[in-house]
Amino acid sequence: MRTVLGLHMALLGGVLAAGAAQAVPDPSRNVLWTALQGCILAKQTLGRTFPCLAVDLGDKERPGTAVLRAPGQPTHTVVIPTAHVAGLEAPELQGPNGIAYWRAALAARSYVTDALRGQLSLQDVGMAVNSAGGRSQDQLHIHLDCVDLSTRAALQQFGRNVTEQWSPLPVGLHGSRFFAMRIPAAKADSFNPFVALMHLPGRQTILRATSLAVISTPQEEVNQGFYVLAYRSPGSHAEKLLDHTCAAATGAAVTRPKVVARVQS
Repeated sequence: MRTVLGLHMALLGGVLAAGAAQAVPDPSRNVLWTALQGCILAKQTLGRTFPCLAVDLGDKERPGTAVLRAPGQPTHTVVIPTAHVAGLEAPELQGPNGIAYWRAALAARSYVTDALRGQLSLQDVGMAVNSAGGRSQDQLHIHLDCVDLSTRAALQQFGRNVTEQWSPLPVGLHGSRFFAMRIPAAKADSFNPFVALMHLPGRQTILRATSLAVISTPQEEVNQGFYVLAYRSPGSHAEKLLDHTCAAATGAAVTRPKVVARVQS
């Protein structure tokens, strides 16, 4: 079983790094689901979680989740439902399951900081879910990794004006115009980001074309909480607000091109 799972994990490493999905149906979009089945079987039969970092099978009161490290990427972590949930457009996320998966992602941030041996705080770990056209897998997976430095700088400069209601950010982040809202820490436990997406301003929100990121407010702010960021585009890819090289903690050179945030009219 370990050999078969190793092959799936090698393929998974490629598809998680591939970014936007192809328009033509592709069986490789189910590799994450296949790898997840191995984690569940190992937990049920052996009490182990390989190849996942953790597996919670859930119960009648809450859904199960698994935590998986992206192969070959020491900090890039994903949180996955153990039940089949295609993506953030899935109707079941509009209820209690959406809150449960959000809580699981919050708790899993420690896997990123542990990998960096304390060089990064939880506040510097961001979360992201890509749209249907911006993802490579058709199983909901919440990306966790270091916050991109230019994104953090833009939020430190302009984030104080973000309220608990959606409004456009006055800056572009990596070439895209995001809406932003703030969630106070006191409300975070009951927050459902998938429901919040349904209330984006403007035209009707098509969730399949929407992506989501969540980043903690700066530690020095008196009212701690989270920025919730979203934008709509057929291939929207909020994961670009994360830095899989973790330059903030390691001083590593960021390999992908940066787009400096700039004020938009």
